[in-house]
Amino acid sequence: MPEIIRFNPNKQHYGTTTLITGYALCSSLLAVINKFAITKFNYPALLTALQCLTSSFGVWVLAKFNLLHHDPFKFPIAKKFFPAAIVFYLAIFANTNLLRHANVETSIVFRSLTPLLVAVTDTAFRKQPYPAKLTFVSLFIILGGAVGYVVTDKGFALVAYLWAFVYSMTITVEMVYVKHMVMNLGLNTWGFVFYNNLLSLMIAPFFWVLSGECGELFSSVSGGWDRLEPVAFVAVCLSCLFGLLISFFGFAARKAISATAFTVTDVVNKFLTVLINSVTEPKPTPPVREHDMTESGILIWPIDSIDKHY
Repeated sequence: MPEIIRFNPNKQHYGTTTLITGYALCSSLLAVINKFAITKFNYPALLTALQCLTSSFGVWVLAKFNLLHHDPFKFPIAKKFFPAAIVFYLAIFANTNLLRHANVETSIVFRSLTPLLVAVTDTAFRKQPYPAKLTFVSLFIILGGAVGYVVTDKGFALVAYLWAFVYSMTITVEMVYVKHMVMNLGLNTWGFVFYNNLLSLMIAPFFWVLSGECGELFSSVSGGWDRLEPVAFVAVCLSCLFGLLISFFGFAARKAISATAFTVTDVVNKFLTVLINSVTEPKPTPPVREHDMTESGILIWPIDSIDKHY
């Protein structure tokens, strides 16, 4: 029988660079995979629930085979972590709906606003020191790039930007509050993955009904469901698999670096998402691109922004 792998909840077992690299790869790929999955399987709430189911059940199964160790489910801990799970689910749900109504680039632009919001929120509520002046300058430059994107977006859709606003607010709260939970709850990394996804799965039915997807799905099934084509099945499976991977690398990285640094890292790795998206979904490019202003603004990012927040 293989030896059980146990983790000290307060000890980091992976190098920070390894964790950030793993998170960056998963995050970059997942944005594109989710966009593809939602075009083939147009049920964002159900897709989010399937991701949570895969992650929580996957951790439980792997633990049964002694391939990892997670903290056991205890109601007092679940009660403390439940608000964080609600915010997490809201962020994922908002992001999935944003991808439903907008392109990947729009999602990335609004995600780029969160480091500035997280920096202010983290200082206000967790009493963390303010970022360096140079870092603040770079964050405001990114804000200017995002404003330029909105101003020059000829495909402006109100519903997409409403979801973008909701996503920006919820992800900001999620970054700060989950960081607080990670540093104070005492669970190991797989324990956080298990609790977060299991509690989020319990929340999922409420949003499934609230969004109206429940009726849409039943109508599709009763009318002869032709939505789950092989390509859709593969897309959903990949989305769920990378959901599990990003849960692990995300919680592990949160332990290693500050909330602002984690947010900055998340935004920086989205450039890989843009590259992947441009390769997998090529579009005709006009001589003068509408959103060059945004990309130029976001690219002006001092590399030491992350280092100052470790």
